[in-house]
Amino acid sequence: MDQAQIEIQVIRSLTQLDARQWDACACPEAADGGRPQDPFTTHRFLSALEQSGSVGPGTGWQPQYLTAYQDGTLIACAPMYAKSHSQGEYIFDHNWAHAFERAGGQYYPKLQIAVPFTPATGRRLLVRPGFEQAGMSALVQGAVQLAANNDISSLHVTFCTAQEARAGAQMGLMTRASQQFHWMNDGYGDFDAFLATLSSRKRKNIRKERQQAQGFGGTIHVLTGDAIEPAHWDAFWVFYQDTGARKWGSPYLSRQFFDIAQQTLRDDLVLVMAQRDGRWIAGALNVIGRTTLFGRYWGCIEHHPCLHFELCYYQAIDMAIAQGLQRVEAGAQGEHKLARGYLPTPTHSLHWIADPGFADAVGNYLQAERDAVTEEIEILTDYGPFRKTRVEEQE
Repeated sequence: MDQAQIEIQVIRSLTQLDARQWDACACPEAADGGRPQDPFTTHRFLSALEQSGSVGPGTGWQPQYLTAYQDGTLIACAPMYAKSHSQGEYIFDHNWAHAFERAGGQYYPKLQIAVPFTPATGRRLLVRPGFEQAGMSALVQGAVQLAANNDISSLHVTFCTAQEARAGAQMGLMTRASQQFHWMNDGYGDFDAFLATLSSRKRKNIRKERQQAQGFGGTIHVLTGDAIEPAHWDAFWVFYQDTGARKWGSPYLSRQFFDIAQQTLRDDLVLVMAQRDGRWIAGALNVIGRTTLFGRYWGCIEHHPCLHFELCYYQAIDMAIAQGLQRVEAGAQGEHKLARGYLPTPTHSLHWIADPGFADAVGNYLQAERDAVTEEIEILTDYGPFRKTRVEEQE
C-alpha cells in the first residue's frame, strides 16, 4: 500500500473523532457485540479520562491523539500524550530524565503512547484490520517525526504487546523489558481445581487466608453492570483517595471519572466490595476484557487480615474461572502475588531518544536490563507455588 497517501494528524480531543472510527482500529474484535480485548484503549474509556479532567490541562498528560488517514478513512490511531513528568506510567524513566538534565539537556516534554495510569498490556498502535503494516509504520514514523520537528527529547510506547515490540525494534525503536505477575487459567473448573495444582503448603496457606478474610464479620459483594449504583462509587472514592494518597501523593483519577464510569463504563467493570454493619469498608475495582480480567484499584477504611488478598486476588481468580477468562493481570509490582498463583510474566515497551549519545547510553542500559529481567523471571518462576512434577523433584 502506498504510504505516501497516508495523512498523519494530531487531534487534541476525542470529541473531534467519531467513536466508531476509533474503535474500528482499537477493538475491531468487538464489532460482533462482544467485549474488546483491551477495554482501556476504547473510545469510551479514554474519553472518560479526558472528560473527567483526569488528563488534560494541569495533569501533565496533554492529549495528542495520533491518527492516520488514507483516502479519508481512519486506518490507524494511538493514544498519545505530551508529558511534563514521568508519573502514572509504571515504566520508570526518572533516572533517564535526571541524567539527561544533569548533562544540560531538556527531557520534558516527552511523547508517551500509553493508557494513562494503567499498567496493563495491550495494543498501543491501533490499526484497522487490513492495514496492519502500513498503519503501524505510519504511526511510528509520524510520532518520531513529530518529536523531531518539535525538539522533543523522546517517544515512549509503554505496555505494548510482544508483537508490537518486535515490529517497533525492526523500525529502529529501542525495546525495554519488565515484568508483572499474572494468573493463568489452565482450564480450571473451579477454585479447588486451581488449588490442586499447588504444593501442599501453598494450598493450605491460601485456604487459611481465604477463611481468615471471609471471617471479617461482614459480606462480600461482586457487582457489575446495572448492579453498580452511584452509592458504590461514593464509597469506592473514599477507598481510592486513601490508596492514592499513600502511593502517589494524590489520586490520579478525578471524582468525576467514577461518575462518568457509572454512565458509560459500568458494563466493563467489576466492583468487589466488602460490607460490615451496613457500611462499605473495602473494595477492589476490576476491568473486564475479552480474555483477561484486569485488577486496577483497591482501598479500605478498615484493616482486616487477608481481606486485601481475598478482594484483589482470590475473588479475581473466581471470576476468571466462572467467566472462562484466560488470565488475571493484577497490576504493577508485588512479589507477594507469587505465592498466590500469579507468575512472573514479561511486559514490553518501546523507546526513541533524539540525542544520539544519550540514545546509545540508554540502549546499553536496556540490554543489561533485559538480561536481568529474563534471569529474574526464571528464578521467580522456580519459586512459584505450583507442585513440581515427579521428574523435576528427582532432578
